[in-house]
Amino acid sequence: MSSASLSTRPQVVGDDLRRFWNLTWTLATTDFKLRFYGSFLGYVWTLARPFALFGVIYVVFAEFANLGKDVPNYPVYILFAMVHFQFFAEIVGGSVASLVNRENLLRKMRFPRLVIPMSIALQALFNLGATLVAVILFAVASGVYPDLGWLWEPVLVVVLLVFGVGIGMLLSALYVRFRDIQPIWDVVGQMLFYASPVLYVTTMVPENFQHAYVANPVSTVLAQMRHALIDGSAPTAAEAIGGAPRLLIPAAIVVGSFLLGCWVFNREAPRIAENL
Repeated sequence: MSSASLSTRPQVVGDDLRRFWNLTWTLATTDFKLRFYGSFLGYVWTLARPFALFGVIYVVFAEFANLGKDVPNYPVYILFAMVHFQFFAEIVGGSVASLVNRENLLRKMRFPRLVIPMSIALQALFNLGATLVAVILFAVASGVYPDLGWLWEPVLVVVLLVFGVGIGMLLSALYVRFRDIQPIWDVVGQMLFYASPVLYVTTMVPENFQHAYVANPVSTVLAQMRHALIDGSAPTAAEAIGGAPRLLIPAAIVVGSFLLGCWVFNREAPRIAENL
């Protein structure tokens, strides 16, 4: 392939970061607004899914099964955990078919391909911010008040964001070639939901398995979230995994997933339009 043709190949980020950000913001805000276009309730639908699922889970696990009877502020914890996991799952799940769904745009315009999965992540951030307002009000009404520990929240969100974007880039690039990626992620995402402390807490996991269990980055985030936001007496993520040095394991998984996603996306981006 000649150098001239290489120079005209679509770029992943582009030469102008300001243009990249403007395109990402425009695409994300437009889709976010269209999501509620013509809807009477609008923003309420953003809260419907987590709170409806929370209601069912709380009745089944807390009232019938008494699963969280010894866990302080258990209802607040599972609501926070569900919202954070949904944020991560929304980034990955929305990214999988994002390039294929934008086929017409990709074929007609030359713009940075990374704009599409990044706009999905930005929409997920919008939804998380909107949902957290109601969740915090529920927490305060339940007797859990913001303190200095809540400064951990932006850090935890960034970790989930980086992890989700990395996997999202990887799967979105692979989905263009292999449509089996969607059902595979559906199964893996469901397994990850039950393998993470969303419906329960890390201290309920047998000690023989707890250290390996918390090595899952989502489990690490939720364990630290419980300590920082919900219950200061709960073990930190470092304590749950068996020591601060072991936190390098989930950190390596997050960074490795992001770098792998970047590498695969960068490799596949120039051929995405022709492979669609």
